[in-house]
Amino acid sequence: MNSANDFDLESLVHLEQTFYDDGYKDGFEHGRIHGLIEGRALGREKGFEMWEELGFYEGFAVLWKMICAGRVGDSNERIINHINQLLQLISQFPRVNPSSTSSSADVDIPKLFRQIRSRYKILCSTLGVKPSLRCADGTPSEEDFSQEDHSNSSTRQPVWKVDEQSRVVTGQSLEF
Repeated sequence: MNSANDFDLESLVHLEQTFYDDGYKDGFEHGRIHGLIEGRALGREKGFEMWEELGFYEGFAVLWKMICAGRVGDSNERIINHINQLLQLISQFPRVNPSSTSSSADVDIPKLFRQIRSRYKILCSTLGVKPSLRCADGTPSEEDFSQEDHSNSSTRQPVWKVDEQSRVVTGQSLEF
């Protein structure tokens, strides 16, 4: 009869909550593991996209810096100033994961990225070039259609004429 007195009736009242708490704990641990895996994969993908865009901006700026290097004029000085400011902003972008190092943790990456994009657009405006990251042989996105003038889209001409005999087929096309 001693065993009947040891039986806790109160544990039966909270039996459902006990199972719920155990299931929640197991699910939380399982979700944490899969969340880390998915987060790392997404981080790699988005990080690559960001660096691809930054590489485009840097290459654009370096190219125009070389083009403008030998020229003299007030507008040329303005262009060089915008180029140097863009390159300076790009050099501030962290090269390592800021969450893993304490020295770079205070960098506001979205703010810096917005500043770089803005500086790129200012440089394009100064140069008289349409800012674009669209790949020439890719399909245009919805954003490209909303910004583009469709009145002469079927009669798009290349920037430089190329003789058909000297043309090399690479499988890629460039549009400006």
